[in-house]
Amino acid sequence: MTPRHWFRHRTARFHTARFRRPGRTVHPQGAAGPGTVSYRSALRTPGAAAFFLAAAPARVGVAMAGLGIVWLVHAETGSFAVAGLVTGSFAVAETLVGPQAARLMDRFGQPRVLVPLLCAHAGAITALVALALTGAPVLPLMAAALAAGATVPQIGALSAARWSALLHGRAELAPAFALETMSNDAAFLLGPALAVLTATQLHPAAGTVLAGALVVGAGLVFAALRRTAPAPAVRVARGGTSGRAPGRLWTRNFGTLLAVNAALGVFFGSMQVSVSAFAALHHAASAAGFLYGLMSAASLLAGLVYGRYHLHTPPGHRLPPILTFLACASLLPMLADAPWQLGLALLLPGAGVAPCVIVSSTLVESVMDRSVLTQAFTWTNSACAAGIAVSAAAVGRLVDGVGARTGFAVPLLALTATAALTWSSRTALTATTASTTATTASGRLAKQAGSAGAAP
Repeated sequence: MTPRHWFRHRTARFHTARFRRPGRTVHPQGAAGPGTVSYRSALRTPGAAAFFLAAAPARVGVAMAGLGIVWLVHAETGSFAVAGLVTGSFAVAETLVGPQAARLMDRFGQPRVLVPLLCAHAGAITALVALALTGAPVLPLMAAALAAGATVPQIGALSAARWSALLHGRAELAPAFALETMSNDAAFLLGPALAVLTATQLHPAAGTVLAGALVVGAGLVFAALRRTAPAPAVRVARGGTSGRAPGRLWTRNFGTLLAVNAALGVFFGSMQVSVSAFAALHHAASAAGFLYGLMSAASLLAGLVYGRYHLHTPPGHRLPPILTFLACASLLPMLADAPWQLGLALLLPGAGVAPCVIVSSTLVESVMDRSVLTQAFTWTNSACAAGIAVSAAAVGRLVDGVGARTGFAVPLLALTATAALTWSSRTALTATTASTTATTASGRLAKQAGSAGAAP
């Protein structure tokens, strides 16, 4: 070895010893550093991109459904009261029956239940449109809306269950749930606008028809991707059943997570009404959509950033500070005196929404038994929808009776109470998560040991 080569060799050894600390991993150039994960790595999981993209149009269809029905029924009856009854019937059926359909999917598998459910939904939407266009009375319209709501699939819950089946225990699960959150946000930004545009520019029935077509068409594609569907809890075999029985759904931890999602629903419903009332009070009613859009944009950006980082803090310990931040940030809109001030005040609460949804989904995936996971995700969606419906009605009365500013106090109170609940439950949530992770790891080790033993 020449003196020059010896010097280079010693220099390389010095730098390696100097900068390689215990527990630190040296990453190749261009790779994600410690604590970061890539959306690309999540989507590159075999089959993941296919079902995620297939679910996207169905999400937009679900987001269009409510406003589409409102415009259809109002155009044919001339009554917003009748339109509200029919749309409410759809929402109630979706909220109450959706978890029962998810229970069947957990038991028998997504494809076996999803295909007949979508066919029934297509028939119910067809009946609703036909009844509305022929001037049917309110009761048949409500019955058709009940059938349509009962058969609409909870695509977001089904997609989340597939991500869990593919990535359980892996760092890519965080960006996967961030993708879910951002996709839902984008759908509920695009869907209502598309429903109104098609109903007003094409035909009153166009919004409802397009919503149904997106749900059924994309849902059938989603159902056809069987490889990524979670395994059913009970496999029906010739001469009996095999496989394990479904696990327990209703636990204290699940109740806490339902309360979190209900509080998020209260936040969404209250903000929609309060922002609209505040804008109208300041003679800027047309700016209400823009103001609420600022909050949604902040949520999208925060979800994009948060989803890229794999934090080592247990999600049960992350949820209380995030909820506390969201509760404190919800105080800011109460201090606004002008629309531009409200727009700025909505940015911080918006930034707390997506991380809260992501951590909540991560906890549902972590603490719930695998055999009831689709039900669990669907129930959290239903809790959020119930929070939106109840808070929107309550805040509407409060705003009319007291004033626009008082509506912002409702999400502040709901989030403060829920944050206190999660602080008291964080130990139980973390312990259950650790237990589930340990069980999953031991199961994987046993599976690997069995595979090694069976190898020639």
